Amino acid sequence: MTGSDRERSIVAAFVSIAEALADDYDIVDLHTGLTDTCVQLLDVDWAGLLLADPDGVLRVAAASSEHTRNLDLFQLQCEQGPCLDCSHNGAVVSVPDLELESARRPRFAPTAVAAGLASVHAVPMRLRATPLGVLGLFGAKVGALDADDLVLGQSLANVAGVALVTAQSAVDEKALNAQLQRALNSRVIIEQAKGFLSQYADLDVDRSFAILRRYCRDRNLRLTDVALQLVDRELPADVVLGHGHEKGLGRGAARTQ
Repeated sequence: MTGSDRERSIVAAFVSIAEALADDYDIVDLHTGLTDTCVQLLDVDWAGLLLADPDGVLRVAAASSEHTRNLDLFQLQCEQGPCLDCSHNGAVVSVPDLELESARRPRFAPTAVAAGLASVHAVPMRLRATPLGVLGLFGAKVGALDADDLVLGQSLANVAGVALVTAQSAVDEKALNAQLQRALNSRVIIEQAKGFLSQYADLDVDRSFAILRRYCRDRNLRLTDVALQLVDRELPADVVLGHGHEKGLGRGAARTQ
C-alpha cells in the first residue's frame, strides 16, 4: 500500500466510524470492525479488544478472527501476557519477539509461539482517566511496530472507548458499569449465534460471523438483535445463510430447523 493509499484508507476508516457513532450503532459490530481496521492499516496480522467488566476483570469483546479470540482467551486463562500487563500498568506494552519472553512469561509465551504468534503490542483503552480495556495487536513475524503505527493503534483504541460510553456516562460509575456489562453480554449472545451457524451449516466460525455481519449490514439491523433471534430460533438460520450464499460468502443450508 502506497503512502497516499494508506492515508485514504485511514481517512475512510475514521469517516466510517464517525458515521456509525452518529447512528444507532451496534457496539459489538463496531468494535469488531475496529479490529478488522487494525489488521488492514497496521503492520499486524490479528487484533483483539479486551474490555474490563465492572469488577475489573478483562473479557474478550471483539476479535478480527477466531484465532485471535483464542489467543486472547488463552492470555486470560493463563493470567499472563502483554495485554494483561498493559491493563495493569495503563501503558503501551510492546513485545517484538515473543520467543525471547519464555522465561518472563512461561505460561503464555511458549504456547503462543507454537500457535504462530511471534510479536505482541498492547495499547490501553480508556476514556479520560477511566481504564476500559486493552487493544491487542498480534504479528505472525518478529518485529516492533513503528511509531506511526503505535500512534494510530492508540487512536483506534481511543475511538473504541468513545464508542463504548459517552462523556456523561463516564462520569457516572453506575452508568459506565452498566454499559460495559451490556457490551459483554452482547458478545456472549453473538458467540452463541456464531457457533450455532457454524454447526448448522458446517462452516468455520470466521465464515459464519462474516455471513451474520453481512446479513445485518445489508438490512440495517443490529448485530446483537439478529444474533438473539437466531439463538432463540425466531429467525431461521437458512435465511441468514441463504443471504450469505447470494453474496458469495458461503453456501446456504437447505434443511429444516
